[in-house]
Amino acid sequence: MARKGQQGQRETVMAARRPEVRLPELSAWAGGELEPDGDYDGLEFADLDLGGQEGIGARFMDCALRRCALDETGLAKARILDSVLEGVRGVGTDLSGASLRDVELVEARLGGVQLHGAVLERVVVRGGKIDYLNLRKARLKDVVFEGCVLVEADFGGAVLERVEFRGCALRGVDFTGARMADVDLRGAAELDIARGVDALFGAVISPSQLLDLAPALAAQLGLRVVS
Repeated sequence: MARKGQQGQRETVMAARRPEVRLPELSAWAGGELEPDGDYDGLEFADLDLGGQEGIGARFMDCALRRCALDETGLAKARILDSVLEGVRGVGTDLSGASLRDVELVEARLGGVQLHGAVLERVVVRGGKIDYLNLRKARLKDVVFEGCVLVEADFGGAVLERVEFRGCALRGVDFTGARMADVDLRGAAELDIARGVDALFGAVISPSQLLDLAPALAAQLGLRVVS
């Protein structure tokens, strides 16, 4: 909860609300391929190659995907609710326009994931590495990135509310045109902003991060620093 100072300004940032995923006893997925608009409830997908399969518009409720390959898997506009994705891996997974609510993504190894236009609410991304994550024009609310590595993540035009970066590395991130409220960057182990430093209004950084970002901020203001 934010506290108010004498001038009514916030002294702290609102914390993200984390998901509380309590999976029921799961049934093993019987096999076959994912289907567009499929309905999957209380299932465990373990050690499967789902690469290239099409689950566009599918609904996953109280499910676990563990150690599955998701290369070029089509999950656009899918709904993933109260579920855990653990140890998933793949390149080019399409989750554009998807809805993720009360989801834990743990130790993922992904590249080129398409989440543009997606909605993420009460999501934790813990551990692992994601290269070229596309979150353009996505909406993130109560999302925590924790102990993970994000390489050239694109938040262009996204809306971020109560988003935390804790112990994670942000390398070459793009915040161009993003809108932020209660975004906490203080816990980021690395903070390398390639573009969009001017979009940090609504974010909180540490004094040391301010020093690291000083050259980019000076360049944004057209300020020359001459000794």
